[in-house]
Amino acid sequence: MVSALAAHRPLLKLPTSVRQFLFLQGPLSPFFSEIASGLRGLGHGFHCIQFNFGDRLFWHHPGAIRFRGRHADWPEFIEDFYHRHGITDIVLLGEQRTYHRSAIEAAKRRGIQVTVTDFGYLRPDWITFENDGMSGHSRFARSPEALRELAAQVQQIDLAPRFQDSFWAMARNDMLYHLSNYFLAWLFPRFHNDKLDHPVLFYLGTGLRMLFSARNNRHADASAKELRTSGQPYFVYPLQMANDFQLRAYSDFPNQDSAIEMVITSFAQHAPKEAFLLVKVHPWDPGLINWRRQVDRHSRRLGVSGRVRYVDGGNLNAMAMHACGMVTINSTAGLRALSLHCPLITLGQAIFDMPGLTFQDGLDRFWVEAKPPDADLLADYLAAMAATIQIRGVFYARPGLDAAVAEAVRRLHENRVNQILPKQT
Repeated sequence: MVSALAAHRPLLKLPTSVRQFLFLQGPLSPFFSEIASGLRGLGHGFHCIQFNFGDRLFWHHPGAIRFRGRHADWPEFIEDFYHRHGITDIVLLGEQRTYHRSAIEAAKRRGIQVTVTDFGYLRPDWITFENDGMSGHSRFARSPEALRELAAQVQQIDLAPRFQDSFWAMARNDMLYHLSNYFLAWLFPRFHNDKLDHPVLFYLGTGLRMLFSARNNRHADASAKELRTSGQPYFVYPLQMANDFQLRAYSDFPNQDSAIEMVITSFAQHAPKEAFLLVKVHPWDPGLINWRRQVDRHSRRLGVSGRVRYVDGGNLNAMAMHACGMVTINSTAGLRALSLHCPLITLGQAIFDMPGLTFQDGLDRFWVEAKPPDADLLADYLAAMAATIQIRGVFYARPGLDAAVAEAVRRLHENRVNQILPKQT
């Protein structure tokens, strides 16, 4: 029988020398560029393909290839690129972008190793770094038995935050990237953009929400406090970003409104009559869709408008800490809820959806049968995740960026992504 640890080792066994890394679209920071520098210092080769002007802003090496072809030409282009350059590894941010999906399919046919990164499942100072994909495509342990076997090999891990990232650097880089792509689109006229929102409207909407964030936070916290002090039972449903691939690719919902409708319908029909539901908008939502109106419309139609409260802001940890449960599709807010021993149900493909951690018997029964996670299993889960598919560090601010780059280089060089590494001496 294959051990739980072996099940998460890379499929491809490559030497730690003479490797050719291809970097596709990455975080809007120097993260990929600095990883490439580190790999070059260890004797590896690297390449980069850029698809738009924004991709050029954060890559600081000469010789990047700029793909300006039609989207239909990309699969043939990337197959040929792999062959001509002897690519052994590809590294990319998020596996669900259109270009990335084709690149991964071609890579798997050729036995090329795929490493995917994104913001960490653990927060605030962790980065996801794993083979093949995330969420529904993750190769992390999916059963309590496999998880416990993996966790037994993990040394004690300190999950207390060490690094702080910069929101303003992230916001600045995000605006530079998307606005430059919009205003300089003529340089890459055939670029296929996976974003759903118009960038100018997105940033205007986000800016307006930020202007009123202090007031909205006060109102949201006051509403949650009122429920806590009154002793009324309540559940929390934090919304996700409507254009998030976690919603678009790793759930069966065609859009966020359909998820809202399903949750409120189930709540109206099956939750205790004295219970309330707090629907919390995502803090980065640009406000281009009036989610309050959507929530109110469904609540009125189902006769629960007095028991469903929409909140724009507030402290989600405080809300979850006193809630009877949290409903999520697959947001990492679910891991925060579990860490606070809040009962949780997931409606999509969440990496943390596991018996003993999340409710497994359906949303209709969750409202009356929800139970907190198994504390020992949760401790094993967090330790195993931190030791295998998470890197301590951040994308934007130093020294957290330096720490993330160093660990990413180490894992790629040693060909041990997804594996528990021995401590460095």
